Amino acid sequence: MTELKLSESRDLTRIERIGAHSHIRGLGLDSSLEPRDVSEGMVGQAQARKAAGVILQMIKDGKIAGRAILLAGQPGTGKTAIAMGMAKSLGLETPFSMLSGSEIFSLEMSKTEALMQAFRKSIGVRIKEETEIIEGEVVEIQIDRPAVSGAASKTGKLTLKTTDMETVYDLGAKMIEALGKEKVQSGDVIAIDKASGKITKLGRSFSRSRDYDAMGPQTKFVQCPDGELQKRKEVVHSVTLHEIDVINSRTQGFLALFTGDTGEIHAEVREQIDTKVAEWREEGKAEIVPGVLFIDEVHMLDIECFSFLNRALENEMAPILVVATNRGITSIRGTNYKSPHGIPIDLLDRLLIITTQPYSEDEIRKILDIRCQEEDVEMFEDAKQLLTKIGHETSLRYAIHLITASALNCRKRKGMVVEVQDITRVYSLFLDVRRSTQYLMEYQKEYMFNEASIVDGGDADAMHD
Repeated sequence: MTELKLSESRDLTRIERIGAHSHIRGLGLDSSLEPRDVSEGMVGQAQARKAAGVILQMIKDGKIAGRAILLAGQPGTGKTAIAMGMAKSLGLETPFSMLSGSEIFSLEMSKTEALMQAFRKSIGVRIKEETEIIEGEVVEIQIDRPAVSGAASKTGKLTLKTTDMETVYDLGAKMIEALGKEKVQSGDVIAIDKASGKITKLGRSFSRSRDYDAMGPQTKFVQCPDGELQKRKEVVHSVTLHEIDVINSRTQGFLALFTGDTGEIHAEVREQIDTKVAEWREEGKAEIVPGVLFIDEVHMLDIECFSFLNRALENEMAPILVVATNRGITSIRGTNYKSPHGIPIDLLDRLLIITTQPYSEDEIRKILDIRCQEEDVEMFEDAKQLLTKIGHETSLRYAIHLITASALNCRKRKGMVVEVQDITRVYSLFLDVRRSTQYLMEYQKEYMFNEASIVDGGDADAMHD
């Protein structure tokens, strides 16, 4: 019964929520940075993906920092998908943080502080330190328990060996408790951190592989360590500058990282941390990992934020900034001036601009195939053709939304595979933007506060009051 529960809980952790970009696994490039036709969930946008791949390679090589990239294109042309692909391709070692342009106006802190925290979250620090560890195979554990409970603390002896030597260690109450928690037994290979007393179970020794007839799949066999029992080992901790800021600025320390109540951090604290990190870099104890900050809907930022970004990008500890917008020539928020993409000209001059093109009908079909697979929906060929036509004539996002809706309609009529009638049904139930606008034009007089009624109506002023 226990085995069954374990396997069930392990399967549950694999379940992921299906999101708009959950099918993206990377940029879909080969080793020479050439885009594949369909790969890692990415379809089309060959030029944009290739350009993003070049940027990605420079980030990995540590050749650029403090640069900014603009992803510009029409709605539904895969700008966020390219940013997500970059994040997946970078891996877990490189910090990547996402922010929406409108998000910073609803936080309980100033706009520039929110942007500064986002910048600091995107800069990683790899801190190296040497620790002394005891590593060996457990030969025997002897624990002496007192005859009367509470009379004295437990004591014991631990015998560890390597291929070269064997030593007996006296154990205190805390170490006995730690060994019990880790369920350490003879034949296990363990590592003990001398500074903290933390015990890590590395696996079972190969010499004990025949002790039991059957073992669980989680049992890992390792070689008995060689050389001395006590060793010096280099440990690398990866943190972001923002995490160091929070730990050093709040009274509750690192707990603020979990509660999210970071508040505003004083500039003096950041200056001291920057100085300390610079010292560590000089001593070879730490290295800076410039990450990526992605700001979607960047046209929503105002002139103050743009001025701050201009200055922040000049800082020596600046991440790679990737921004995206779907606007054309529009007003810069906070001013009466117009500019391409709603971004001031001086900041635009700093940006490397990557443009995305509208998808062709063939590419829309491939994307819909990937989304059907992701959402676990089976569809007949003629239904897919109709959905592709709808996507080409309306929008790709609208066609993607119809996949799950048509699958639910199919299930309602006890069907297994989505047919044309299911697509037609949901197409009539849910309007796209064009049909919705047409409906509004026809019935605008029945709606409140529409321009036609204000112009035509005699009591226009009364409506405004």
